Amino acid sequence: MHGLINRAIQCFVRDSYGQSRWIEVTRLASVETTDFEAMLHYEDSVTDDLIMASAKVIGAPRETILEDIGTYLVTHPNVEALRRLLRFGGLDFVEFLQSLDDLPERARLAVDDLILPSLELREHSSECFSLTCRHDQLGFGHVMIGILRTMADDYGALVFLEHQGAQQDAEVIDITLVESAFASGREFELGARAG
Repeated sequence: MHGLINRAIQCFVRDSYGQSRWIEVTRLASVETTDFEAMLHYEDSVTDDLIMASAKVIGAPRETILEDIGTYLVTHPNVEALRRLLRFGGLDFVEFLQSLDDLPERARLAVDDLILPSLELREHSSECFSLTCRHDQLGFGHVMIGILRTMADDYGALVFLEHQGAQQDAEVIDITLVESAFASGREFELGARAG
């Protein structure tokens, strides 16, 4: 697994629950480091062990931890760049959804050896969509729910999300757009501010 993934888990636990909880997670997961290098690669089992240990230490189901990681990735100031990358996907939430098919390729522009799950959006009507996440490491669908929920808020849209479970290498998320302009969205400017 790419080190960025393990680093994201590390930063989520540390920033949300404190360094002492992160140390506890690494001990429970029996990993030899408490500081993952973003550009290295680790065994997939290390990532699985970190997620399971995080769930035990935090006292939440695995799926909740994964959703919270997705939320963290687009809300915490330490990872603002990911939110900006996602916002380039469209002017409104539907355009954002339609851009998700290209997300793995856009991510590889920044980190060429990062392999994200393939994403396939199906539009069933103007309000109903499904997103299929394909990857040999299941669980990314729950991360996507956290990301989608937060991005909907970011755009000011009201959505209903439901994880339909996993089959083989795929997870499906049902997305119902209840109101596209439910609230005023978060401000977004094309250029980042210096300072």
